[in-house]
Amino acid sequence: MSSPMDQEKTAFHPGEIAVQERAHGSGPGWRRAVSRVFRDTMPDQHRAFFESQSVLFLGVLDRKGRVWATPAFGETGFVRSPDARTLRVNAVPALRHELAFDMDEGAKVGVLGLELHSRRRNRLNGEIVKTGADGFDIAVGQSFGNCPQYIQARVFDWTGGAAEPIEVERMNGLTGKVEALVERADTFFIASRVPELTDDPRDGVDVSHRGGRPGFLGVTGKSMLSFPDFNGNRFFNTLGNIEADGRVGLFVPDFETGEALFVTGQAVIDWSPERAGTFAGARRIVDVTPEEILHARNVFPARGRLLEAWPALETTGIWDEVRAIEP
Repeated sequence: MSSPMDQEKTAFHPGEIAVQERAHGSGPGWRRAVSRVFRDTMPDQHRAFFESQSVLFLGVLDRKGRVWATPAFGETGFVRSPDARTLRVNAVPALRHELAFDMDEGAKVGVLGLELHSRRRNRLNGEIVKTGADGFDIAVGQSFGNCPQYIQARVFDWTGGAAEPIEVERMNGLTGKVEALVERADTFFIASRVPELTDDPRDGVDVSHRGGRPGFLGVTGKSMLSFPDFNGNRFFNTLGNIEADGRVGLFVPDFETGEALFVTGQAVIDWSPERAGTFAGARRIVDVTPEEILHARNVFPARGRLLEAWPALETTGIWDEVRAIEP
């Protein structure tokens, strides 16, 4: 394990460091080098990128401390950056009131800007410093970019969504409706958190993207959602939070219908090489036991058309292929 001195000099908390060392044996020198990617301000290109978006994906907490992934939508320009340390969001997260999100000043939040047609994405983690009925301001804790891996390129028709109110149904477990939406998804978003939320910018809430062939997210056993962890940037922000805490939230959209699943629960990392070996491309498997599941219609006010799947996904698996070889 890394020493406290190593932790002080890097952008990573102990959970992330533990996963990095177990997964690829990284040491203090590697962490110090890659920590330069993480800033406490947004570079100008990130500020312009966020301001050009019509949707942000957020990691937020509810009043029970559970974590959720959820989008916020608006006309282009609904996100502003008045300075390099502030992101102003003139919208509220989807299902803010139904899920009793903590949007008070001081609440931690994770942000992902994702431009699907270009596969550009940038992230930041921080805290809410101003809040109101129509939006909130975020102070940057960590700002960093991500590579385009596993992103399915899509274009959106923002006039194609029905202008209808969101319809929410609380699900009683992993029903057939849940399973059908899960196993046709090629994209989902996962939010995670650390056990103790402190003033340290490493101790917060994070949200990230996951992509794969339809069926890479699956219902396994009677009560779990599972997905593979493919090779990535080796930061292990999500897996590090799972190692340290385990509370996660999933947002699983259907871009063609505008419906989505919202899930909160507990995640664990299965490091078994035998299990990962049955799933093409997987390095580890993550299992999520849901605590609460909501199905929402009309939540995504646009319709997406797939332009191109991420090419490397041709060599990765899906759960139906795993089931076909199980004894």
